[in-house]
Amino acid sequence: MRKVVLITGISSGFGMHTARLLSGKGHAVYGTVRKACEVDPSVNVLMLDLTDIDSIKRTVSEVVEREGRIDVLINNAGMHTGGAVETTPEETIRLQMETSFMGMVNLTREVLPVMRRTGCGTIINISSIGGLMGLPFQAYYSAAKFAVEGFSEALRMETGQFNIRVVVINPGDFHTNNTANRRSYLAPSEPEDPYHEQYNRTLAVIERDEANGRDPILLAHKLAEIVECSNPRNRYIIASSDQKLAVMLKRILPGNIFSAILASHYGIRRRIP
Repeated sequence: MRKVVLITGISSGFGMHTARLLSGKGHAVYGTVRKACEVDPSVNVLMLDLTDIDSIKRTVSEVVEREGRIDVLINNAGMHTGGAVETTPEETIRLQMETSFMGMVNLTREVLPVMRRTGCGTIINISSIGGLMGLPFQAYYSAAKFAVEGFSEALRMETGQFNIRVVVINPGDFHTNNTANRRSYLAPSEPEDPYHEQYNRTLAVIERDEANGRDPILLAHKLAEIVECSNPRNRYIIASSDQKLAVMLKRILPGNIFSAILASHYGIRRRIP
């Protein structure tokens, strides 16, 4: 069955592969970008700034005018900041939350009346493993993804009566442009910064994990499967076996033990009193 799909952030990574794959399967795909770029010609491209409510309204209106409905919303776009909690500039924190959380919230709120009128719909929110555990020197990225988790759980209960399904995706490390994008928003870390040494050591681990991450096409295939599934699960963790194990350990281990394991992975050195 042909579905009308609105997916944000298709200039690269998950969004690019997913939009192309869904379009190839015969769905009407509308993908958003923040600035002009080369995109698969089979995908309908719309300009969207998630921090601008008027831009969000125009995007949804255009899809509805052309198709009459939106069957699937994939909230994929976001940003990835890095830095110490103490020294990350406030404007970077606000941009992280306004893009990765409030942008998703406002777009979802605009699409919900459309789905209610048709009596069905699927909303797929891209969270992260970092939405299930706080990651060092990625605190505000994790905070935004934790917010996505709580928002999605509440939304699922509220919209079930309208046959609207809410699915959360938790990717682990994938080899995308996240590393390059995050470097645009790294908080300054000069030698006199008290976090300088640890920050750089941990950042090296983060970027190594990302460089060795999986191919984003794997997640795109899973998203396409979910779009075409009549009864998808509430959550899909798409990650390596080690990362899936970490999620399980977070649930069952005492907090201090799990934190010590995670800190060890990221090369966190703790000062012994």
